[in-house]
Amino acid sequence: MTVSLLGAADIRRLAAELDVTPTKKLGQNFVVDANTVRKIVHAAGVQAGERVVEIGPGLGSLTLAILETGASVTAVEIDHRLAERLPETAREQGVPDGALTVVDADALRVTELPGDPQVLVANLPYNVSVPVLLHFLETFPGIARGVVMVQAEVAERLAAKPGSKIYGAPSVKAAWYGPWNLRGTVSRQVFWPVPNVDSLLVGFERDAQPRGSEDERRRTFEIVDAAFNQRRKMLRQALSGLFGSSAAASAILESAGVAPTARGEDLAVDDYHRVALAAG
Repeated sequence: MTVSLLGAADIRRLAAELDVTPTKKLGQNFVVDANTVRKIVHAAGVQAGERVVEIGPGLGSLTLAILETGASVTAVEIDHRLAERLPETAREQGVPDGALTVVDADALRVTELPGDPQVLVANLPYNVSVPVLLHFLETFPGIARGVVMVQAEVAERLAAKPGSKIYGAPSVKAAWYGPWNLRGTVSRQVFWPVPNVDSLLVGFERDAQPRGSEDERRRTFEIVDAAFNQRRKMLRQALSGLFGSSAAASAILESAGVAPTARGEDLAVDDYHRVALAAG
């Protein structure tokens, strides 16, 4: 059975049928170009038989491109109207029964998913992209890799390396789970409505072994937040509130092999992890 993708006319027809007007609040910009959704799926390397989770499927354009490969999809959608319509759209476009599961929920509150997904693919709302990604990586260790389309600045920040001006807390937290890299550009013209920001594809591969325990991750992220909340200050000052004093912070940093005069942007995720372990 062949899966048919949605075109611009199909997207507008479905939106009119459901009385859906894309909203800034939910960050809704629907992709209306079949080549673009296929590009995203190709960048993620989705294969037949794989289990994919998609966040924010909307009217289903990217969903159908994933299903076209022969993969199964669990789609998490916060808008009740869209969640209710998506299975019907899938049937109309030739998707076989059982290939699509829709979860009508806020992605930030989802703690269980059917089918233990292996791959994450999404066109993420710009306003919640980083919290959603970190929540899914923390909550679903079976997700081994993924590609998401996000605002260009967000993608660049996720893939940033230590020492760059855009390197920050999201960069370190994302790197806790594995390496990230940019996977391609996306034209504004493939969206309806056309956004006033540029978009990029960014992908990740989860490390084969967890970097540390859940307690270690929490402690590391706490230190990361403190470091970047005062990113212009030396770490001995930025972390003094967390560790009780500048002297205490200096001692912990030195025991972790980190210069107390360094700044937050100088440290890679392994450095932050060592500081967390040294802090006990």
